[in-house]
Amino acid sequence: MSIYLNKDSRIIVQGITGGMGAKHTALMIDSGATIVGGVNARKAGTTVTHKDHDGNDVELPVFGTVKEAMAETGANVSVLFVPPAFTQAACVEAIDAEMPLIVVITEGVPVQDTAEVWSYLQGKKTRMIGPNCPGIITPGESLAGITPHTIAGKGPVGLVSKSGTLTYQMMYELRDFGFSTAIGIGGDPIVGTTHIDALQAFEEDPETKVIVMIGEIGGDAEERAADYIKANITKPVVGYVAGFTAPEGKTMGHAGAIVSGSAGTAAAKQEALEAVGVKVGKTPSATAALAREILQSL
Repeated sequence: MSIYLNKDSRIIVQGITGGMGAKHTALMIDSGATIVGGVNARKAGTTVTHKDHDGNDVELPVFGTVKEAMAETGANVSVLFVPPAFTQAACVEAIDAEMPLIVVITEGVPVQDTAEVWSYLQGKKTRMIGPNCPGIITPGESLAGITPHTIAGKGPVGLVSKSGTLTYQMMYELRDFGFSTAIGIGGDPIVGTTHIDALQAFEEDPETKVIVMIGEIGGDAEERAADYIKANITKPVVGYVAGFTAPEGKTMGHAGAIVSGSAGTAAAKQEALEAVGVKVGKTPSATAALAREILQSL
């Protein structure tokens, strides 16, 4: 089992002909993901060619719209490699086409644009992951995004993280156990899929035995997740909060990672999580060790 993404996922790439779109389309194909085409209104009717894992040519059609791509290919996932200025319009197009899952890799999307997309999403049939995220991987089945598929195989750990690089590190640290799904939700102040959404999905997934949740300073997402864990999650959860040494008032890497007074600090988030029984590590490696102890006891 997995959450949101599996071997039957049929993926298109919005922005397939751009530099990043082309590069990561090739890597997703190499991972074994089923990529069925792409979208670029200016290059509709053309094709792009990539190599599969065995070195065979894979010719992918380029469509003018998401709706057309879905109709022709049966796509149910779209990965967006679209410049920040055009990301809002690309998201709205995919939402209007009722694409079940969109994964927005683009960083630097104006928060106002994301807020408008988030508002537009409400009540629609689309789930959005991102923006400013590495996407989602179900090892051995599918990859929608930029997570290296060679880090870890399939296993009982469900991972949700605000940080891309910490997603990769945690997958590496626990590679001997493996992952049901690893999802990078993005570090912007507004994201389409939250820690709570992923926690709920992992709770409902029978193959996920332990959940690892990576947060970071800024905002109150982790505190809200702690409340949700207390009320709804029966599986063991291990946490890590990036930014214990971050200075107050300075944005640290991600747009949402800023501390104001005592609100949003790593210590406050750790306290909230530990209060509901979540074991929190001070470093990624210490967090992995906590997860390892639980996994070995199952």
